[in-house]
Amino acid sequence: MAELLRELRQAAGLSGERLAARCAMSQAKISRIETGKVLPSVIDVEQIVAALAVPDDAAEKLVALARVANVGYTSWRSLARTDLWRGQLEIKALHESSRVVRQFLPAIPSGLLQTPDYARQVLTSTVKGRPERDVGKMLETRLAWQRVLEETGRQFEFVLTEQAVRWRRASLSVMVGQSANLAALSERENIEISIVPQASEIRASPLNLFVIYDERLVTVELFSGTVALRDPRDIDYHLELFDFFRSHALRGEEATGLLRSIAEAFKRETE
Repeated sequence: MAELLRELRQAAGLSGERLAARCAMSQAKISRIETGKVLPSVIDVEQIVAALAVPDDAAEKLVALARVANVGYTSWRSLARTDLWRGQLEIKALHESSRVVRQFLPAIPSGLLQTPDYARQVLTSTVKGRPERDVGKMLETRLAWQRVLEETGRQFEFVLTEQAVRWRRASLSVMVGQSANLAALSERENIEISIVPQASEIRASPLNLFVIYDERLVTVELFSGTVALRDPRDIDYHLELFDFFRSHALRGEEATGLLRSIAEAFKRETE
């Protein structure tokens, strides 16, 4: 793509500086794009092909290529070759570089919201074929990046299904602590935990866990790995999905009350 964009500029008889002016970009950015040092966003490519008056067919192909290039997939298996705990460090860096983090959690509470006992169970391999991991190292790293929740200058919004809270991912005693932890965290000023009740009629399916970092990146978690989306249209779509499920959820005191009642229900079962 970098080579094609450079050839199109040269064919149009424009210098990098003139193209930059037409696109309201810096000449340095144009240079980095054309040399492959920077991956252009879909919007960048749209601006460049418009400035170069590229024919519609060719422009559509270039924009489509940019869209594909802006979707990244990382498999857990490939990440395991370089130690899975390093992936926790990447997640930590993403949170620390974002002002607003939104997480949609249809099946399990976020790592940011997990107690140590619950997190250890989640990180321990239980299904054949799941990559081996250093659970102790991953747990240490996960608990360390939970401290980002204490930074009041950041806003965290979590939408969980009731099923995600009730799913017995661990022993009853651990589930009591996990549910109580969610209730306590929901009372912090910079954290909003919303719960979509099981009894609600929701005319959409909660297919995947996804996280939105500000309005610049979406990560979607699969069984086999993680997909990163940077296309503004994909980001807007996931923002709409997040708002849709959030609009059907309990929030504030109602959400906290439900979480406490779930913790109490688990506690009664242990007696």
